[in-house]
Amino acid sequence: MISHYSIMITILVVTVILFILDVFRIDLIAILCMLTLSWTGILTPLEVISGFSSNAVIAMIAVMVMGYGISQTEIMERFSNWILKLAGHSKQKLILLVSLSVGLLSAFIQNVGAAALFLPIILRIAKKENYSPSELIMPMGFAAILGGNLTMVASGPLIILNDLLRDSGLKTLGLFQVTPIGLILLLIGILYFLFLGKFILPKGREEKKLPEQKLLIDTWHLPYQVYRYFIPQESSLIGRTPEIARIWDQYHLNILALSQEKEMIYAPWRETYFKAGQELALLGNKEDIQKFAQDFRLQLKEELEVLQDFENSEKAGFAEVIIPPRSDFIGKSIRLLAIRKNFNVEPIMVFSQGREVKSDFSDRKIRIGDILIFHGLWENLNRLKESNKVIFITSIKKEKGKKDRSWVALTCFLSGIGLSIAGFPLPISLFSGAIAMILTGVLTMEDFYSAIEWKVVFLIAGLIPLGIAMQKSGTAAFLAEKIFLVAPISHPLFILFSIAVLSTLFSLFMSNVVSTVVLVPLVINLSGLVQMDPRPLVLMAAICSANSFVLPTHQVNAILMTSGNYQNKDYLKAGGIMTLLFLLAVTIVFYLFYF
Repeated sequence: MISHYSIMITILVVTVILFILDVFRIDLIAILCMLTLSWTGILTPLEVISGFSSNAVIAMIAVMVMGYGISQTEIMERFSNWILKLAGHSKQKLILLVSLSVGLLSAFIQNVGAAALFLPIILRIAKKENYSPSELIMPMGFAAILGGNLTMVASGPLIILNDLLRDSGLKTLGLFQVTPIGLILLLIGILYFLFLGKFILPKGREEKKLPEQKLLIDTWHLPYQVYRYFIPQESSLIGRTPEIARIWDQYHLNILALSQEKEMIYAPWRETYFKAGQELALLGNKEDIQKFAQDFRLQLKEELEVLQDFENSEKAGFAEVIIPPRSDFIGKSIRLLAIRKNFNVEPIMVFSQGREVKSDFSDRKIRIGDILIFHGLWENLNRLKESNKVIFITSIKKEKGKKDRSWVALTCFLSGIGLSIAGFPLPISLFSGAIAMILTGVLTMEDFYSAIEWKVVFLIAGLIPLGIAMQKSGTAAFLAEKIFLVAPISHPLFILFSIAVLSTLFSLFMSNVVSTVVLVPLVINLSGLVQMDPRPLVLMAAICSANSFVLPTHQVNAILMTSGNYQNKDYLKAGGIMTLLFLLAVTIVFYLFYF
């Protein structure tokens, strides 16, 4: 048995270190851990793969799909108009309504999904009402994180908790058993920003009240002028491509369109060859354009404002987009994605980690939360939007005749939740709602598979066996006894606060799911030593693991950091106070309600 302890503790320590050091992807670490438990004989093969058939994994997949289905309709756009109508011109009302709304939505879909849905709304409202986005985005993000505590299906730690309880022979928790605690925490978070927001949030510059396209140009310091040049027979540009001519890296220009007689190519591909008689629509600094024209002996045809170009200002324009968490664009470059070739839109700039990058960023890897500016025909931008790889902040014209299935999607979503409330098994109820979205045409099967964040699925499925192994091998009980001997604990308040602090610290340096899997078996065995009910203690550990405010390591904070133009110090300031309030509140609430 001692040998089993040694093996199990070694596996646990190595797994935790790998997560902290971020040596491999988190899903790969979970799979390696799972396989190691089998090869060392700690678990049987069936126990090792049991995570893939767990309620947690099925419920997580269903929540992802239903959240994706909601995002593909116009529900959120209508909702934003309703919020604006209620809030009027009051920033305080706006923070209250948005925070409460995103918090409640986070009760039923992943909090990062809720934040991604609300982010374009916040940015549009900020521009329309002349508010600084930095004063609105963080309150919304913290509310999304806190809202994940309202039900047992909204965050990874709470979804996996019931499986860990079941494996330990304890009674599972109901869907809304955590709701009273979650509501208290959400209200504390909202009130925190309502009363202290002006002291702790960074002050960003407010935008001018202008038409959306002009405001976008001003905000990102884009050129107003477009220059049309003719390629004569004697031009040395003939036979070259944009890449060979070094349009982006040397001249820092963008080709918005390339025309010859009646043919017009928008955002020409980097391998397109220039020919005599073509006309170029160039966007960039005037001096750079003149140098380019002089070097290649081009003839100036006309100079226009970008909003008046292409003879019809309604035909094309700029679009501001955000890279969401599950986008296929993450980790890839503009060159690899062949944006111009596949979508016929021109990448103008990227805003990443507080830096604006223009000219040539073809080989720069795209990160979660990056903001990109594209230019193109609205129909081409629509194709990019429908690819579901980016979230559009800019309003673009919708295709005529396309049915809006908002109410169908909402009905499917509420039906899945309703079935679970009525007492039917949670994973079956939620999965039925997800499949209903496919049967009613809200989503296709391709949408279904693309909506699933497989990295998270394998993370949870791979780590569930770790919790089983800690209990089966007796390692959890062994470690709990050692902890109790080193630091004998008596008063329940001290026990609760210690668990809250430990869970919060763990979640800062590793995945909150990993934190939950590691701590829950220890807490269950510790509860027996101190003679306390284990279920409230493990629930508290999961809640504290699900919340991270001090650093932008939580997925919600990561996606909002660029849009809010936040720095680490902003999270340390606002998140530090929020974390202290959270720890005190959760300790007192659990003590009053359960002990």
